[in-house]
Amino acid sequence: MTSELWGAKGEAWKPDGRLPEFSFAGYQCGERPIPDLPVAGTVRDFGAKGDGIADDTAAFNRAIAGTPAGAVLVPAGRYRITGFVTIAKPGLVLRGEGPAASVLLFDRPLTEVKPNWGATTTGERTSNYSWSGGYFVIQGDLRPGPAIRVTAEAKRGACTVAVASTAGLAAGRWVEIQVQDDAARSLTAFLYNGDPGSITALQPAHTRQPARIAAIDAATRQVRLDRPLRFDLRAAWQPRLATLDPSVTESGIERLRFEFPAAPWHGEFSELGYNAIELTGVAHCWIRDVRIHNAESGIYASGMHCTLAGIVFTAKKPVATQEKYMAPEGCVGHHGLTTNGPDNLVTGFDFQACYVHDLTVEGFSAAGNVYAGGMGRDLCFDHHRKAPHANLFTNLDCGAGNRIWRSGGGAHLGQHCAGWETFWNLRAAKPLAPPPKGWGAATMNLVGLAGTAPAAAGPGQWWVEPIPPAAVEPRDLHAAQLARRLASSAR
Repeated sequence: MTSELWGAKGEAWKPDGRLPEFSFAGYQCGERPIPDLPVAGTVRDFGAKGDGIADDTAAFNRAIAGTPAGAVLVPAGRYRITGFVTIAKPGLVLRGEGPAASVLLFDRPLTEVKPNWGATTTGERTSNYSWSGGYFVIQGDLRPGPAIRVTAEAKRGACTVAVASTAGLAAGRWVEIQVQDDAARSLTAFLYNGDPGSITALQPAHTRQPARIAAIDAATRQVRLDRPLRFDLRAAWQPRLATLDPSVTESGIERLRFEFPAAPWHGEFSELGYNAIELTGVAHCWIRDVRIHNAESGIYASGMHCTLAGIVFTAKKPVATQEKYMAPEGCVGHHGLTTNGPDNLVTGFDFQACYVHDLTVEGFSAAGNVYAGGMGRDLCFDHHRKAPHANLFTNLDCGAGNRIWRSGGGAHLGQHCAGWETFWNLRAAKPLAPPPKGWGAATMNLVGLAGTAPAAAGPGQWWVEPIPPAAVEPRDLHAAQLARRLASSAR
């Protein structure tokens, strides 16, 4: 059975319709596979022991610093890590010999490495590692160029932008479109389809969308982008175009196991920093074939066009069983996989243990992200307020189905979810009800959920098509959109 939003092969889809274009998510927009970079050296060449006793942190950082490009191999062994390991260069991959063979051991939390104390929105003292940071970091700078003023308004779904100058622009160049709120908070209202909820604690909205230049008409100063706009360009929002020149691309972490102590977890905001990985300010990077055991938090990704693939979460430690977490078997940590940047792809994940927030999108720039082809014991799709919009959750096995809409975020930061969020082919052991009233914006799409919600469609309400998950076609909306786009570009 097909959706009226898509049809059999995308014939019903419209660039300005309520179903966004998701096919650009992930490494190199899905247009080529993640490469297997040739091995350029090993961490043992730089002094790593891999005996589970010696501190190998410095050897890892020496190996990264001493390898211009390629893969730094982490041979089979158990490597004790006691500080940050940072990749801050392009084309550098840290690669194990498989998660069962190459194991990273962490015996102290990040607060002992570099204290980073803060507070919750209610003033409760806590470590900032409760919601950020990781022992292994891929770090860069997107290096946006000077902002070029957009000279004409444009509607969501348009691909052409008029600019004050085309100097320095060229076909194929990466850019981002930027907008910011006005005094009336009309951008916030737009993202939330006119119903943001309480926003008294929310900063004025600002969002961005990366794209490539497809063509330029220098005479008319028109720039054609390779994808439709996710938001309007209105004069009141001071729309701008800026070039991007990311300092770190084509870097990754793969085929490793991250193992933390079996210390009891006492509930959210008790965390001291047993966190695995953070990506920040990077583009077209990846994490793949990684096992994360006993972590308080898994991966925080604030880059753009990155792919997280084949991430498996396990735990064997005392859990927290507070009723508010809605996970009868208890939770083992705070955040699992978090994206708060644009156009990332998270695929093939497996939560064999529950986190308070398994999958998280948060913030104005969390848009165009795709979570596809994964599973969990009792998944939740945490929408952490501050207007995450136009993200896709597709072809997912939600496990027990007790808490898919359980979400966090501070009070008065808007509804959990802004507009055009799409949930497509969600399976669970029990019927899945729609989100509770006030959870998200009117243009949300729910197609092919394992539930009994009545059909609904039209302006001012969620789009609900109660197609049985086993019957919905395509099963994976992201894969279908990507295949259609690649076939079109090949013609």
